[in-house]
Amino acid sequence: MIEIKFYITTPIYYVNDVPHIGHAYTTIAADIIARWNRVKGKEVFFLTGLDEHGEKIAEAALKAGLTPQEFVDSIAPKFIKAWEKLNISNDDFIRTTEERHKKTVIEIIKRIYENGDIYKGEYEGWYCTACESFWTEIQLNNGRCPQCGREVKRLKEESYFFRLSKYQKKLLEFYERNPDFVLPESRKKEMINRIREGLKDISITRKTVKWAIQFPFDKEHSLYVWVDALINYISALDFPGEKFKKFWPPDVELMAKEINWFHSVIWPALLFSAGIELPRKNFVHGWWTVEGKKMSKSLGNVIDPIEMVNKYGSDALRYYLFREVPFGQDGDFSEKSLVNRINTELADSLGNLVNRVLVLVEKNFDGYVPKPKEKDKLTKLSLNVVKAVDESMEEFRFHSALNDIFFLVNESNKYINENKPWEIEDKEKLGGILYNLLETLRFISILIYPFMPETAGKIMKQLGIEKKISFDDLKWGILKSGTKIKRDKILFNKIIL
Repeated sequence: MIEIKFYITTPIYYVNDVPHIGHAYTTIAADIIARWNRVKGKEVFFLTGLDEHGEKIAEAALKAGLTPQEFVDSIAPKFIKAWEKLNISNDDFIRTTEERHKKTVIEIIKRIYENGDIYKGEYEGWYCTACESFWTEIQLNNGRCPQCGREVKRLKEESYFFRLSKYQKKLLEFYERNPDFVLPESRKKEMINRIREGLKDISITRKTVKWAIQFPFDKEHSLYVWVDALINYISALDFPGEKFKKFWPPDVELMAKEINWFHSVIWPALLFSAGIELPRKNFVHGWWTVEGKKMSKSLGNVIDPIEMVNKYGSDALRYYLFREVPFGQDGDFSEKSLVNRINTELADSLGNLVNRVLVLVEKNFDGYVPKPKEKDKLTKLSLNVVKAVDESMEEFRFHSALNDIFFLVNESNKYINENKPWEIEDKEKLGGILYNLLETLRFISILIYPFMPETAGKIMKQLGIEKKISFDDLKWGILKSGTKIKRDKILFNKIIL
């Protein structure tokens, strides 16, 4: 039985700079999942947004000669524009400077405080401003932040703490009962091992950071940015109202591997304390390098997704990112590889298939869908691919799904070459072959829709279909004979670097 609702989130991105390919990768992944679940008939709530508090933001604003609010207000539209260019279908865009978020944060913190899990103490330890993270002596890498490699500073100040240690056993029990809570398996094992090493209470307030949400029980303190940020997944649902009751908990929270600890240990513990149900699944993906090197401003190799879209189109970039590397693993971005996939797979295979079939229908049947004759191996293959893609998509194996879809594309091209429709004089037989190819194109358009929504729409339009894309339409024989096709320009042009 299909569940009615589906709630998916991206992490909220830090606004100290413009969006890069890492932000785009997570957001496109969430969009693919959201679109697939809509195709499956679920009511989807897809959330993304921005993390706008913290010391790092205040420093960036100061350098820019702006107030922190002016600074975040100047960056936010760049993310919104980027997601529009990439065809992101988010249902909400949360910003942590919004009143609805602040209100929810205070409510959740009050719940945790009233549960006896917040107490006053003194923090002394190493702090990385760039990562907004505290580290122990053992965690440091040659005296530097183990995450970004930058210098850390010693902090000693009064702070309020959250009793994370109290939830060590409960977290391990939860992981045991919910083996798919963190995926891939390797990322789950990392978290379990760290929990077993022993959890220490964590500082959740700062006295020296002013660009933050005020701690409700002591006006001299502000909330640590990570505690504030995590609550966005609740504040976007108008907690504790009807939207929260309808969509909570998240079915999937997507994130890169550097924030797994916050989402898979600290966040569940905070929710335990607040008496709120935990998310069902955290999927942790890898990082992108650029031609073997880590992306960095100093190397000048940070990939701008908008630049890539302007050069190659949104669908091509979306396709490449999830065709190139299995989702969850680290990947290496290469513009040469992107162009190669556009030329060979999108232009030569998919684009050529669509054009060949429609030209044959125009030439032999005046542009009208012929009558079906009999099902053949292409029918069976199309139905088998639907089943395989469905299984892959439900497990976030996007790479496998695309492999199967393009296997169907390539087999369809082979089917044309084997049957040689240009040599067939029997109109009934020819019509049956072309009908099978047109139906296969319809299947392909539905299956590629989450990855390449513009391309899927173009194929459907050329097939003379205007209805909303639905998984229920992945049944053979729905395309009606007599439908007028509307062949348009080719889907993808080949590119010369």
